[in-house]
Amino acid sequence: MRTITTTAELADYCKEAATHDYVTVDTEFLRERTYYSKLCLVQLAMPGTTDDNAVLVDPLASGISLQPLYDLMADESTVKVFHAARQDLEIFFHDGDVIPAPLFDTQVAAMVCGFGEQVGYETLVRKIAKETVDKTSRFTDWSRRPLTEAQKTYALADVTHLRQIYEYLRDQLAKNKRAKWVSEELSVLTSPATYQIDPANAWERVKVRTSSGKFLAVVRELAKFREAYAQERNVPRSRVYKDDALTELASTKPKDLNDLSRSRLLLREARKGEIAEGILAAVAAGMACAPENVPQGDKTREKLNVNPALADLLRVLLKAKTEDMGVAAKLIASASDLDMIAAGERDVAALNGWRFEAFGEDALRLCNGEIGLAVKGRAVKVISL
Repeated sequence: MRTITTTAELADYCKEAATHDYVTVDTEFLRERTYYSKLCLVQLAMPGTTDDNAVLVDPLASGISLQPLYDLMADESTVKVFHAARQDLEIFFHDGDVIPAPLFDTQVAAMVCGFGEQVGYETLVRKIAKETVDKTSRFTDWSRRPLTEAQKTYALADVTHLRQIYEYLRDQLAKNKRAKWVSEELSVLTSPATYQIDPANAWERVKVRTSSGKFLAVVRELAKFREAYAQERNVPRSRVYKDDALTELASTKPKDLNDLSRSRLLLREARKGEIAEGILAAVAAGMACAPENVPQGDKTREKLNVNPALADLLRVLLKAKTEDMGVAAKLIASASDLDMIAAGERDVAALNGWRFEAFGEDALRLCNGEIGLAVKGRAVKVISL
């Protein structure tokens, strides 16, 4: 197993990789103690049936520059193949200011090709490559050196079997004419906005049980402070304070350190110093928010006038269509999407792009009374009315 530890070696390998149609890629990283992932290992493999052209790249090696790798990731002539690429792409975006392109994600492709929802790599290895993957090294410390032989074997398997998986799924997509479906799905992964977290919008990820404007204003300011603090110091946001502590603070609205000391959920380190000052300032800013500037909670579902019978029919239609096509149902529409369609909403993901072709067009026809559903044996069939 070859490990690249110098810039010159990496440049030579990437130059050769760029002459091929594709290269498979994976990373190993740590994120338990940092806000941004710490890249610890990169695995690469060029097309072939042996491990001779597969390598491990050590980003922690003294003096190595990953610029040749970033240049390869940006080379439009070579497809970069990942499995469940989001976290890998986030690392390349933040560390190398590049999003690999063209991109192929075998997890997305597998869902389009009938392998189920969020299918794991080892499942595809077993079903397509007819091999098994030893996952015992999965949660080891990838920052420690030297790496064990077990770690190297595990890491390399994440890109060697990926070659066969990619070629199989690529051919299946060409056969069933669904390559465009995958391309549409990957547009989110290839957008820089996916990896740019604006502290001002961090509150939207905090789950709350009320839509009170004043409460949400405090949540927004507390989440904004936490995100900015975590980004600046590269620490996990949970090390600043967790979501349950954040919502507790939004409820109790502490005005001084004495109030803050009464918090049940706040970490001891957050009751003093910069974090404590930031909390009190955030609470004060939220309380002082003008009525016209308070955030609005998601009241979409509250306003929906869902026709329950129609919603149930849409669920049956979705199940019938996806079983017939061999596509994961949740990839096309969620339960809330179906409720929105049944309530007359039309600005729904399931009614756009490839989803419209696969399901949305018939969903609208069902809503308009143009088609019905009939049972034939164990199958559900669409009939024109």
